[in-house]
Amino acid sequence: MALTSPGYQAGGDDPLNYPTLEAFFEVARVLLKAGVTIVIEAAFQDRLWRPSLQPLLALADIRVIRCNTPTDIAHDRIAHRLQHGNHRAAHGDRDLLEALASGEHSLGSFVPISLDVPTLTVDTSGGYKPGFEDIVSFTLVGLC
Repeated sequence: MALTSPGYQAGGDDPLNYPTLEAFFEVARVLLKAGVTIVIEAAFQDRLWRPSLQPLLALADIRVIRCNTPTDIAHDRIAHRLQHGNHRAAHGDRDLLEALASGEHSLGSFVPISLDVPTLTVDTSGGYKPGFEDIVSFTLVGLC
């Protein structure tokens, strides 16, 4: 809906982003209530995501995998995605790169989700550290 709406502003405070966020978490809630194990992926900025994740704590054993990489690598990845595909059109990568270039925004300003849940930090600078097997084991604790 959002991408096809005239005047939609990707990645910002466009009013269409909030119903999309609500739908995202409503789907997660429905699946969890049905007993489905799910993985949800996003850049979980605390101010946007914590309020919606907290109610899910009553329905699921939440685990957070926090991927980190140096800002120069993150910047290069954003630029590469912008040049080589449009699958992230809703994320406003062009606007983000412009805000980074002007000093209006910093990748270092990211505030990760702050929930009292098991959290694994993974360095994605070149592959995964810890490795993929360790990441999978972390997610399966208590499920098997």
